[in-house]
Amino acid sequence: MRVSSKRPPPPPPPPLSPLIDAHTHLDACGATDADSVHAIVDRAAAVGVAAVVTIADDLESARWATRAADWDARVYAAVALHPTRADTLTDDARADVERLAAHPKVVAIGETGLDLYWPGKLDGCADPAVQREAFAWHIDLAKRTGKPLMIHNRDADAEVLDVLRAEGAPETVIFHCFSSGEDLARACADAGWLISLSGTVSFKNARALRDAVPLVPTAQLLVETDAPFLTPHPYRGAPNESYCLPYTARALADLIDRSAEEVAEITTDNARRAYGMGSED
Repeated sequence: MRVSSKRPPPPPPPPLSPLIDAHTHLDACGATDADSVHAIVDRAAAVGVAAVVTIADDLESARWATRAADWDARVYAAVALHPTRADTLTDDARADVERLAAHPKVVAIGETGLDLYWPGKLDGCADPAVQREAFAWHIDLAKRTGKPLMIHNRDADAEVLDVLRAEGAPETVIFHCFSSGEDLARACADAGWLISLSGTVSFKNARALRDAVPLVPTAQLLVETDAPFLTPHPYRGAPNESYCLPYTARALADLIDRSAEEVAEITTDNARRAYGMGSED
């Protein structure tokens, strides 16, 4: 779903290269066809973002994401059903997701996981037991395809870890839009899992997150926009897009006492390795 905002888009940041947007939603940013995908990715490239991974949250979005990856060489995709939509994971849907996961530019299975915030608040949200079953199925799919597992975790730290331990984690695990505190950061660091940081890392009131991030080795860090959501400070509430990624990278650099250029190099190398991207993408 496209997100509207009354605030104007942020101005382009000073370029920072190289960068990879590890998680965005091009369709929710308003892209509908090849031309609109090119336009969004061109704006990102102008500030140093060399590639983006557009993420599915339902079956229609998964089909669209794979088409977008075919339209532009700088676009990659991830496919799954979002945990809040886990009750739509029918046998036919599983077959479709498996088929889409085989696409050569699908670089991850996601976003999947557990969301314990929305049940009871959002009509039609899958209940936790259904989410858990779907999460386990996506974990198995990631292992069968050899592709990274991209996790959505909202208010479910202990439960997500429980499922990963029960099912056995794939070789590569990415906690997208990591928003938790020190305990989960340490668990990820110890397990070798990646944490992907969005604009929330720049929010001054995200104290637990900001305290947790320095505990994670730099080899396990990614940066993302989660666009059109979570626009970095000082543009919070404005529409987000991949071109805003340098704001987040610079906020992360300040937090871990590294230069922005180092953060760009490190997170880009991590993304290329995790997603199996070529060095010239």
